[in-house]
Amino acid sequence: MTFLSLFFIFSRKFEYSIKNGYNLSKDTFTNSRSKRGLCMNNDTKIKEVMGKAIAEAKKTMNDNVGGPFGAAIIDKEGKIVSVSSNSVLRDHDPTAHAEINAIRAAGEKLGTHDLSGCTLVTTAYPCPMCLGAIIWSNINHVIYGCRPKDAEAIGFRDDFIYRFIKDDHPDKKILAIDEAFREQCLILFKEYQEKEKTLY
Repeated sequence: MTFLSLFFIFSRKFEYSIKNGYNLSKDTFTNSRSKRGLCMNNDTKIKEVMGKAIAEAKKTMNDNVGGPFGAAIIDKEGKIVSVSSNSVLRDHDPTAHAEINAIRAAGEKLGTHDLSGCTLVTTAYPCPMCLGAIIWSNINHVIYGCRPKDAEAIGFRDDFIYRFIKDDHPDKKILAIDEAFREQCLILFKEYQEKEKTLY
């Protein structure tokens, strides 16, 4: 089983935990969520946080900054840390998705790469790149609006990429991945491990 296949399996398990860890019919966190270290003040509602993400996406979308995507990050106390939107077109950066921008802004504001205890609220289910960044940042709760198929329906490739990963990237015309010079590269890993550098 390849790394991409494992990533797809993990991402689907992550999706399952999202769906079962939050009751989408409610606007606020409940006691069951606080057991995972996630809670919000009574006067701060998920609906309001999502509204801020939607408003930011709508603003930048109409300014041709990026696509119709917005995201916000809240800390374990329910305080908003960052609100961002997709800026791919303005920045000429295919990685400038709303979730990535929100993570970068939150990390800079909090002075850390570790966003443990934070929750990401996003207008659409994260693409594989964003899902990876969410896991790397140690965010363990995501609340999303639109589904991958909703994004695909208006022309975005999120669901296509998930299928591409699931099928072990069979079409080499789309992407060819080849291993080369592993022994030379492993020297970096060994040195990092021997020097007991920070793991994240």
